[in-house]
Order: sequence, then C-alpha cells, then structure tokens
Amino acid sequence: MLVNDMKLLADSLRPECLSDVIGQQHLVGKDKVLYNLVKNKKLFSMILYGNPGIGKTSIAYALVKELDIRYRLLNAVINNKSDFDIVIEEAKMYGELVIIVDEIHRMNKDKQDILLPYIENGTIILIGLTTSNPYYKINPAIRSRCQIFELLPLSLEDIMVGIDKAVCGLPNCEIDEKAKKNIAFLSSGDFRSALNLLEVAYYSAEDGHITEDIVASINSKPVIMGDKDESGHYDLISAFQKSIRGSDVNASLYYLGRLLVIGDLDIIYRRMTVVAYEDIGLANPGMGPKVRAAIEASEMLGLPEARIPLSVVVSELALSPKSNSAHIALDSALKDIESGSTGEVPHWLKTTSPLYKYPHNFKNHWVKQQYLPDNIKDKEYFQPCNNKYEMNLYNINKEMKK
Repeated sequence: MLVNDMKLLADSLRPECLSDVIGQQHLVGKDKVLYNLVKNKKLFSMILYGNPGIGKTSIAYALVKELDIRYRLLNAVINNKSDFDIVIEEAKMYGELVIIVDEIHRMNKDKQDILLPYIENGTIILIGLTTSNPYYKINPAIRSRCQIFELLPLSLEDIMVGIDKAVCGLPNCEIDEKAKKNIAFLSSGDFRSALNLLEVAYYSAEDGHITEDIVASINSKPVIMGDKDESGHYDLISAFQKSIRGSDVNASLYYLGRLLVIGDLDIIYRRMTVVAYEDIGLANPGMGPKVRAAIEASEMLGLPEARIPLSVVVSELALSPKSNSAHIALDSALKDIESGSTGEVPHWLKTTSPLYKYPHNFKNHWVKQQYLPDNIKDKEYFQPCNNKYEMNLYNINKEMKK
C-alpha cells in the first residue's frame, strides 16, 4: 500500500485490522481478549490507556474497521457538547454507534452526563483513549461502564518491525540497518514519533535512500546503544537505578549523565521516584518530596540547567541509607490477601460499631485492640531494617504498647 501524499505517514498507515497493529500482543495476539472479540463479532465499551504513540488509536480504528461497525472519532477537549449531541442523535438513528473519544480523561461533566444513559442501554459503544491512569483520572461513572485495557511500552524490536512495514509504503524507499535502528532508538518507544522521523528522512533524501547521516542531520541527539541486541537503553536505565540502590554515587552520576545526553528526562524522573520509595523508603522518608521538588525544578528550568537539581537529588539518593522494609511488608500482606486466607474485618472496627475504642481517648494515643482479622491476628508483616530513623520509629511504637 502506497501512502497518500496529502497525509502524514502515521495516518496513512493506520491499521485496518488487529493483525496490522504493532506490539500489544497481550491484547491483539491470537486468542487474546481483543482478538477474540473480533473473532466473535462483539464489541463492548472500553478504555485503552498507555504512553503516547504505542497504538491506542490504531487498536480502536482496527477494531471498528475489522468489525465493520459505524463509528465517529471525537476529542474530549476539541469537540464541544453540541458535537456530542450530534453523534448521539446519529446513534439513535442507526441503533448503535461506536464513539472513539481521545483524551477521555479530560471529558467534562456535561459531555459525560449526555453519554452515560446511551452507554448504559448499548446505543453507544464507547472506546476511550488516554495517556493517564483511568483509575485516577476518569470519572467512576464512565469507568464502571467500561472494560479497562493497559497498553504496554513498545520494544525497539516492535518499532523496527513497524518501520519495515512503513518503508514498504514509501515509493522507492530504502533504509540502512543502522539508520533504522537509530530511528527506533530515538523514538523512545513512541511509534508515531518513529514514523514522523522516518517520513522527514525519506523526503530529505535525494533518492529515497535513508542513511544514518540523514537521520543524524534531522535529529542530532546522540544514539547510545550498549550491546548487540540493541537493548542497551534498558540496560542503561537498569544500571542507573541499581547504582543508586548500591550507594555508588559516582556510577549514579555517570548513568544520569548518559540519560541526560539522550534527553530521556521522563525515565530519569520515574526511576528516581521509584528509588526514593522502593530502595530508600523509611531509612530517609524525606527523599520522596525532595525528588518531587527536583522534578518540578527540572521541568521549570529545562535542559541544560535541569542537570543541576537532578545532580543534587541523584547524589543524595545514592548517599542516603537504604530500606525496603515497607514495600516488602506490603507484598507479604498482599500474598496473604490473594490467597484468600485473611478472614473478616473485626466487628468492632466496622463503620457503625459502638465497640470501637478511639485511641486518642487513651494514654499515648494507644489502646489494646485487635485490628487484624482473627485468621492472621498475630501476623507481623513489617520487619524493620537496621537504620537509625526506622529503628527509632519501630522502638518508640513498641515501647508505647507496653
């Protein structure tokens, strides 16, 4: 298929069926949930969420195309209430209509209120698209009427498979292997970004032959890959977090520098936040807010000045004492919960129980009272790590209960 000269490559290559979707095999692969919906010719309201450029719109488009269902595409921000009124009238006319709503997390209450009854009675099948976590960002009334599917980040291999398909749609296009790998890497998992870079490179080449130099002339960000299977970026992220966890401040700053050269601020922010709570935790609980403040300062400053607050907070993360006791304790509790062996909430802790003893009415704000269910009443999930702050908290708590 050759692309339409008037369309962007990303739009021209929009999948017509699920088998054309790049990645997301946990949803669209053989015998997976969306594959089977198409196989059984049935569609339900759903929300697709995940990072930009990983296939949300493509999957929605492939579903309606493959099932040959009438649909309309709306944007929660751009389209106003009257636009939604129009598609509702169309849905009434035809008895069923799929409405694909981009940026659904930004849909205001007026638009939600007019959609809800028609989603409820099946006149409208809603496919919502969002980069935000729907469990936090989408109104519960909408969310409860939809199945929620998370899209996973695309790998370098996924992006390169997509580039190969796209090259076939560009007349007389040839691409060197290194140029292809560089485009995939520079896209940071965003396939739309990869296609846009490919398209600019194609039209920048005199004869349609895309080379490494042409890609570099468009995007001069250095490509730093680490090993033969090109998983170096993920190894770099891993090394960054593990160096901080291992309290090696020099290695932590070195890997921070490599990520800054690439310009991958988002992954730096995420890894620092994870480290603050997973690896440092109660040993230095002030690190969570400090990381947040450094992120906000970096966003305000932008590169290259963003490196300054990041260097400070990464150094402190690496030098800080470490503890994973809190999340290990929670994981232990979750294991019991998932096994179904925990039992009922004690009746004196229930909402309207007159038997509840209010701790603030007692000395040291503590009263002898069972809080865990009977089955696990003596369970001790939390085991403190040997650091000053955490041991102090733990010992004060034990002393108070004597």
